[in-house]
Amino acid sequence: MKNTKQIIGKDLLSPPAWAKDATIYEVNLRQYTKDATFKSFLPHIPRLRDMGIDILWFMPIYPISKKNRKGELGSYYAIQNYTAVNEEEHGSLSDFKEMVEEIHNNGMKIILDFVPNHTGWDHVWITEHPEYYIKNDKGEITDPLDSSTGKSHGWSDVADLDYSNMAMRKAITAELKWWLTEYDIDGFRMDVAYLVPTDFWDTCIRELMQTKKVFMLAESEAPHLRNVSGFAADYGWQLHHLMTAIAAGTKNASDIITWIKENRKRYTKGYHIHFTTNHDENSWDGTEFEKYGEGHKAFAVLSATLDGMLLIYSGQEEPLKRRLEFFKKDTIGFKNYAYTDFYRTLLGIKKTNKALRNGQDGGEAIFLETNNDNVIAYSREKDGDTIVTVINLSPKKHAVKLSTIGLEGVYNNVFDRSTTSLTSNPNFNLEPWDYLVLSKDTLQ
Repeated sequence: MKNTKQIIGKDLLSPPAWAKDATIYEVNLRQYTKDATFKSFLPHIPRLRDMGIDILWFMPIYPISKKNRKGELGSYYAIQNYTAVNEEEHGSLSDFKEMVEEIHNNGMKIILDFVPNHTGWDHVWITEHPEYYIKNDKGEITDPLDSSTGKSHGWSDVADLDYSNMAMRKAITAELKWWLTEYDIDGFRMDVAYLVPTDFWDTCIRELMQTKKVFMLAESEAPHLRNVSGFAADYGWQLHHLMTAIAAGTKNASDIITWIKENRKRYTKGYHIHFTTNHDENSWDGTEFEKYGEGHKAFAVLSATLDGMLLIYSGQEEPLKRRLEFFKKDTIGFKNYAYTDFYRTLLGIKKTNKALRNGQDGGEAIFLETNNDNVIAYSREKDGDTIVTVINLSPKKHAVKLSTIGLEGVYNNVFDRSTTSLTSNPNFNLEPWDYLVLSKDTLQ
């Protein structure tokens, strides 16, 4: 009871303290190894820890419905049973438990991808609780429909849950609690959270937090979910779209500054996750190399050094240069891990420099004048630590003069592994897609 009273205090819905300097890594277990099992993932845990990963987000690991299945193996998101694992692909629940324990033993956290908006067509609720589902005028259960048009989203392999049914809400919450109490899961990534009524999240997350302090990630970009409901993070879709537009030459670096200043007014808690790719982007919209070309590392640096939490997708450290199949086996084929050092360097400064912590735990980005719409520069400061980032977001060379009054001093040049003396008005000659990250922290 003492623990419960502590949890119910004013910090009930705040992000877990362990997330303040965390980086999240999305695990596509189906494609991760040849075996695609929990056991085959075990050797990768210490490797990812050493790269700087703190939170492992596993794409859905549940049994996949066979009825109306798409492709050979079906969609991860057409779930047959919320409280089981896909033994055909991944192994047993005991194997899963072993993996969770190994993740925790390595000082990392695990969150599960959960699908609250719909189930597969052979979920037991279809026959035992048809009242849990949306129905058409004929009384037939439907797949999810677009509320603005009434037309199908095209997700024919799933059935739409009805959130006007309070018993169904309680059942969903109970399924979530089961993973917390039985397998010590550290949180959830909520698929299409924007399609689920916000008042459900207001109640559900509060209940989960009284069971265990969890990390909640919403596939959404709605301030209410962070400000009120208790999600620690949501998607930085607007920044992602800006980055792809910049890479395509239709936007420039100054547009990011405008967006960030407006975005800050909307949120009081938590943070965005920023990414150059994820499972949806990779499979459906193109690889980071297709989208960003030679600028892919520059945009990764931007994503990691702004105010949010960086997300890395399976294979980016290889690097993965192709689109992964979604409905059938398509193993990543790890071999070189050529970008591991890049990501280890990028993630390492978040541990040593408090200015780079996530959200309000870090320093706010203060933008520095560059007199060049293609170059973005900003500083972040927190508790005596400072970070200065300069990025050329264009395929052309640029010479810029920064105004860095008040930021003078000797910095670690993070990627060059050297020191740089920063003056009040330094000049920089930047190659195409060049980036510079300067760190001054109390651990130097």
